[in-house]
Amino acid sequence: MFGGISRRYDLLNHVLSLNLDAGWRREAASEACIEPHVRVLDLCGGTGDLTVALSAAILPPSLVVCCDFSHPMLAQARSKFAGKHLDDRCLTVEGDALRLPFPDASFDAVTVGFGVRNLADMGAGFVEILRVLAPGGRLVVLEFSRPSGPVLSRLYAFYLKTVVPRLGDGASGRRGPYVYLARTIGDFPAPDVLAGMIREAGFGAVGWRPLTGGIVCLHTALKG
Repeated sequence: MFGGISRRYDLLNHVLSLNLDAGWRREAASEACIEPHVRVLDLCGGTGDLTVALSAAILPPSLVVCCDFSHPMLAQARSKFAGKHLDDRCLTVEGDALRLPFPDASFDAVTVGFGVRNLADMGAGFVEILRVLAPGGRLVVLEFSRPSGPVLSRLYAFYLKTVVPRLGDGASGRRGPYVYLARTIGDFPAPDVLAGMIREAGFGAVGWRPLTGGIVCLHTALKG
């Protein structure tokens, strides 16, 4: 499914979010890269937009690994990194988030941008992230949520159920991917429930903050 929409994935992200997604990714990158020389894993990294933001946020520049299970999405990421002259510090690795191909304590930070809802087992995914984080390492999860205000909540529900599937599937030329996207966003756990799952996996200092009226949430946690 992701391979089939990989070529238009970035464009549709920008269009469907009214280009707000770029700012959300910068916020996530700034949360992850709070110290210099950090080793960062961008998990479920897709076409690499968050990887690029992470690379820009780390000073001095350091290595960022973009890991995803979709080969066509990573092909788009590699092309993007080369075009931005980042292929010396942005590496792509094809892998399963539930069985990561990295040793224990490999990274100082792990980010997941709009990807945990696609995991077959979110709890197991958080445990695996904990494994590859170094002690004191930071988890940053950027995910869709539900607006709290009644007016925005109703508008968002209409947009999600009606506009996103029609516009997304129509523009991508594929029937189904953006119906799936809308459904997974609507079914996604509330922020406090997701925070509880992160805590159950063994993380501490778990917190979150809403962005853009609660359309998305930025979750953070630390490995003890």
